[in-house]
Amino acid sequence: MPHQCTTAASVRRWDRYAKAMFAAMAALTMLAADAAAGEVRRAQTREEVAPRRGGEPIMAIVSIKSQQVTLYDADGWMLRAPVSTGANEYETPAGIFAIVQKKKDHRSNMYDDAWMPHMQRITWNGIALHGGPLPGYAASHGCVRLPFGFADRLFDRTRIGMRVIIAPNDASPVPFSHPALLVPNPEALAAAAVRAEPLAREAAEAVRADDEAKRAATIAAREAATLTASLRKLELSKRRAEAELASADNALTGARTDQAKMQIEGLKRRAAELGKQLDAVSAEAKQRLDVSNSATDAAKATEIKKADTARAADEANLSLEPVSIYISRATQKLYVRRATRKPVRDGGEVFDASIEVPVKIRNPGQPIGTHVFTAMARDGAGLRWSAVTIDNGDDAGSALDRITIPREVLDRLAPTALPRSSIIVSDEPLSAETNYRTEFVAVLSNHPQGGFVTRGRTGDVLSADDNSWDGGGYEPMSGIRGVSE
Repeated sequence: MPHQCTTAASVRRWDRYAKAMFAAMAALTMLAADAAAGEVRRAQTREEVAPRRGGEPIMAIVSIKSQQVTLYDADGWMLRAPVSTGANEYETPAGIFAIVQKKKDHRSNMYDDAWMPHMQRITWNGIALHGGPLPGYAASHGCVRLPFGFADRLFDRTRIGMRVIIAPNDASPVPFSHPALLVPNPEALAAAAVRAEPLAREAAEAVRADDEAKRAATIAAREAATLTASLRKLELSKRRAEAELASADNALTGARTDQAKMQIEGLKRRAAELGKQLDAVSAEAKQRLDVSNSATDAAKATEIKKADTARAADEANLSLEPVSIYISRATQKLYVRRATRKPVRDGGEVFDASIEVPVKIRNPGQPIGTHVFTAMARDGAGLRWSAVTIDNGDDAGSALDRITIPREVLDRLAPTALPRSSIIVSDEPLSAETNYRTEFVAVLSNHPQGGFVTRGRTGDVLSADDNSWDGGGYEPMSGIRGVSE
């Protein structure tokens, strides 16, 4: 019996020891997990720089989940920093954007004149990247707040048109290849560069010629108008002289006095002189009118030539800019945008939007997701591409497999495709915020858009209403609103 008691006590001691060891191991595991989570949080709350010399940033990806922004150049990630996105009911919209305006010192026009330094606008209705306080969680009214110093350093490294992707979760570009991606033609690229400069000179000369022709037409029209006025006066004087002659002739009928004869002869001479003057001025007026008409025709011809050469020069310059293509499953259309580098008076630049065509998507009722394909750099004679997926649907390759891009679009755009060119495929239509001075704006409709939809409209901006191959006019579309953090 004592042996049995001793054994039972030993079992109990071992049981207590095992429980203590298990509790200690569990505590250590929890501590390790907490430490790992803390390390992740610390990594997400500090700025990082890649251990290499960074190039020009091609895209920025904001993760709403991780409250972090990462900048990528042609060789991978280059800068990373914590952010603060929109709080509840003011959520930062997830989607596709691009920088459309930059302003070093900006004040909110909606929220107590709040300071928004190094503002980089991504929509005209008020969403932007800018410096601001970071409490460690989502706290803005829809903008993406950056650390003050990071916003300052980033401001001078970005440019209008840089892609900004706001993802609900973590996302990053991965190497990608597919037959549907644009493949440039070296000969076409070289020809485009050679063609652009003389066309620019020709366009400038056409502008000067048009100005001179307009001045010549104005002078000729003024001279013709002066002679026409003189002609009208002479015609009136001649009619009066003829009327006076007829009246005197009737009054002095039968009169044979020398005085009467002299009076009639004088009136005849005056009428004859006025007739000669009228004939001379009429001939000169006709000549001046012919000159004026010729000058007007010449001015019209130079106006047409100016428009034609300007269009050709613009086309040549556009071929030297990266091209962006957006394919929407919602609208079954393909859209093209290119920066023109033409500034707008109150900020930003004009984007060319001259191409909008139907596109075929297989199984159009099935979600395709949202994918951004970007030409990161040259790769021999071709381009090295990446893919970023930010919404559920097909994988990137399957998404492109379902799309047939019109051959005329490929023939026009692919030969001169450059690094930074992109193809975006999405279930979403283009946002109403897409207008003549934005790149593509598209928001994910299955995620909160509080900070996007709560901003009011105040005026009209213009959007392309004629998307023929030759460009077109613009019509009012979305209201411009100052950035309103």
